[in-house]
Formats: sequence, C-alpha cells, structure tokens
Amino acid sequence: MTDIQSTSLPPKEKGTSELKNSLLLYGSIMAVFAFLSTTHVEGESYGFLSILPVALILFTAIKTRKALEGIFAGIVAGLLLLDPNTVFSRLGEISTKVMMDETIAWIILVCGMMGGLINMLERGGSVLSFGDFLAGRIKTKRGTLLTTAGLGIMVFIDDYLNSLAVSSSMKGMTDRFGISREKLAFIVDSTAAPVCIIVPISTWAVYFAALLEENGATAAGQGMSLYIESIPYMAYGWMALFVVWLVAMGYLKDFGSMKVAEERAQAGQPVPDDIKLPEFDTSKIKKVSTNMGLLNFFLPMAVLVGASVYYEIDLLLGALVASLFTMILYFVQRLLTFEELVESMLDGFKIMLHPIAVVCAGFMVKEINDSLGMTTYIIDAIAPYMTKELLPAIIFVVMAVIVFATGSSWGVFVISLPIVIPMAQTFDLSMPLVVGSLLSASAFGSHACFYSDATVLSAQGSGCTPMQHAITQFPYTMIAALLTLITLLFFGYSMA
Repeated sequence: MTDIQSTSLPPKEKGTSELKNSLLLYGSIMAVFAFLSTTHVEGESYGFLSILPVALILFTAIKTRKALEGIFAGIVAGLLLLDPNTVFSRLGEISTKVMMDETIAWIILVCGMMGGLINMLERGGSVLSFGDFLAGRIKTKRGTLLTTAGLGIMVFIDDYLNSLAVSSSMKGMTDRFGISREKLAFIVDSTAAPVCIIVPISTWAVYFAALLEENGATAAGQGMSLYIESIPYMAYGWMALFVVWLVAMGYLKDFGSMKVAEERAQAGQPVPDDIKLPEFDTSKIKKVSTNMGLLNFFLPMAVLVGASVYYEIDLLLGALVASLFTMILYFVQRLLTFEELVESMLDGFKIMLHPIAVVCAGFMVKEINDSLGMTTYIIDAIAPYMTKELLPAIIFVVMAVIVFATGSSWGVFVISLPIVIPMAQTFDLSMPLVVGSLLSASAFGSHACFYSDATVLSAQGSGCTPMQHAITQFPYTMIAALLTLITLLFFGYSMA
C-alpha cells in the first residue's frame, strides 16, 4: 500500500521527497567522513581511508548517472577527511592550484580551440560534405563502424584530436545506419589513447619518453628508444583495438547497456533520451559542392596535424594554426563572414565548457588523492606479493586501478614511476616489458574512467553524456583488460 501511495504522489511532491532523501543520505555520508578525520593521527598514513573518496565518487556517479555530481561529492568528502575545519580554504587552494597548472591551461585551450575549429568546419559545410562523400561509398553498418575505427587509427597524433574530430565527422553516418551515439563514443574512445600509446609520433610518446629519462629507466637521450622498444608489450593498446574489430565485425555481440542503446538506435533514435549536452550548432550550415567541401575539410585537418608535428607534437599550437588557416580559407571563399567565424569559435568554446569542467574537477580529485597518499598506499599494500614473474601483471592491475580512480592518465605517473622503476630494476626485469605494462595501465585508465579527459571528450563529440558512454563501454574495456592481464602474465613467465 505504501509503494502505491508513493508512486501516486504528484511530480512536485515526489521531487521534494527525493531531494530530502538525497540530502539525508549524502549529509550522513559527509558526517561519516568528518568523523573519520578525527580518527587519523597527524603524520601517519591515511591507509585504507584514502580509497573512500574515490569509492564515493563511483557510488554517486552510478546512482545519479552524472559525472560532475559524483566528482564533487568525492572532492567534498576528501576535504572533510583531510580536515573538516579547512574545507573551504583547502577547496580554494586546490581550485587555484589546478587552474594555474600548465597542463590544465593547455587542456582548456586545446578543448576550446578544437571545439571552435570543429564548429567552423560544420558551419562551413565541410563536415556535411565529408558525410555525403562517405554516404556514397559506405553501404553497411559494418562498413560505417570499420570506417570510424579506421579514421581513429589514422588520427594517431593525439587522443583529444581523435575524440573530437572523428566523432563529429562520423555522427551523420552512424545515425543513418541506426548506430547509437554510445557505440560511436566507444569506437572513438577505443582508438584514442589505445592507439596513441602504440604510435611513437604522438603526444603520449613524447611525454612518457621524457618521464622515463627523468626517473632513471634509461640513459639521458634514450627515452624515445626505450619507448619504441616497449611498443610490442603495450598489450592494452593492441587488445583494445582487437575488441573494437570484433565489435565492428559483429563477432562480439552487443550486451548489457550497449545492447539497450543499440536497440533504441535501431528503433530510430540514435541519440539518448536524456541527453543534455548541446550539439554543435548546425542551423547555419553553408551549402557547398561535395568536392569543395572535402577540400575545405581535409586542408584544415592536414594543417592541424602538420603544425602539431612541426611544433614538436603540440596540439595547442597545431589547433591555433589550423583555426587561423580555416578562418582565412572560409573568409576568402565567402563561406562565412568574419563575424560568423568569430561567433563559430566562441560557440565551439562554449560547447566545451562542460567537459572542461569535468576534467578540471578530475584534476582536483587527483590533488586530494595525493594529499591522502592513495597511490603510495596501494603500491605499498601490494608490494609484498610481487615476484619477478608476476610483476608486469601486478604493475598493470595496480596502476590501472589508480589511473581509473584518479582519472589522470599522465599525472599519476609522476608519483608512481619513482617507486615502480627502482622496484623493476631490483627484480632485474626487462624494462621494455615494465614500460609496456605501465602504458597499458595508463591507456586503460584513460579509456575506462568515466571522468577521464578522453572519455569526456569522446562523449561530448559523439553526443551523449560521459556516464552513458562509460557505462555502455565498460564491459568491453574489461574484456580488453582481461586479455591484457593474460598477455602480461605470459610475458612475465616467459621472460623471467
């Protein structure tokens, strides 16, 4: 009787009741975190408590199906655990530190510039022409999925470029064949970080090669050589691509949340019901010939890649050069006025505000996890169980969990490498195998975490929320992770 009465409540009263229940639940949880802070002795490790804020993030995100709300809950809980009396001052300090970080500034500018560039390409009719070009050549759903994956592999220079450019270019085709936006996001995300780690001409290779040199994994100037030697052992990159191929070919059938999304798309609705992220504005698309549209599409992309490579794999400078080039190209052809070009850039930047906010919040979580000592605690807890044969697999599992928890596929290695590299040297383990395990973990974390930059941008470009994307693709990432674990166990025992 009670259940019948509760379901028959007017929407306003039902909403008020749900709000009260949520406030009571999360208020109680925060009170527990505040209490736990009183049990911590200053100067000692937080131990198991350091994991709890991340656990709350996962719980909240799954419950609400919203990434930003979950991250915010974890941030507040972590600050309460550190010291309830300094929550607001620490929040201000961490916010300022994150916003002043060079990496965050780079991410904000890259995302904004890429959003503006893609918006210009759409309003100038170039993306539409690219879709028309593909429509005349691709006749099947399988062909569309394989083409999307192929484009993702070709755009190997940076995972941000892949996540935004490929998804935006292929939305029209995937919609036409009844492919859900969630599956599009999965294909795009699976060819972002997993591809970038196995191609030595990428932002990932440049960053990690330098990091390996700094942490004594190899001699100065030999970081890139070690990175290239490690590519065969970057098992997650290869396995993620293998899973994508299985899905695209139809050998690995849809299941779980992905099956639900695909059934909805096949019924004529590729875009999720509750999608709240705005699509790129297509109300002012210019009509151009297919050949001219293709030229206007590929020239800016070629300039983007070429400029990024010229400036030592810096996507920000590449995006700046490509945006300026595109503005001049479209202005000379009178496709868009100067005012429309500027408006396109600004609107594209606005569209990226939500994913930028999620990524920035994720970096705040990392700062709190560092203060709690979560990374060190997890590595220390697992260290007694390490053997030479198991070390590659253990490195992958532990670091994958840490990267997944923090959402930081790069930053976490600044802390972990000084611990992991000496440990591997003590066991006299093959350094390319160790590096392959580390990069596999990094790619998995970037791929699977629901608030990592690649996940958020793939969802944004594809037209679904980060949680819709993360939940539908998670089983597939776990299949790739399991295959990676088996592969690293084989390498560990065969090379010991």
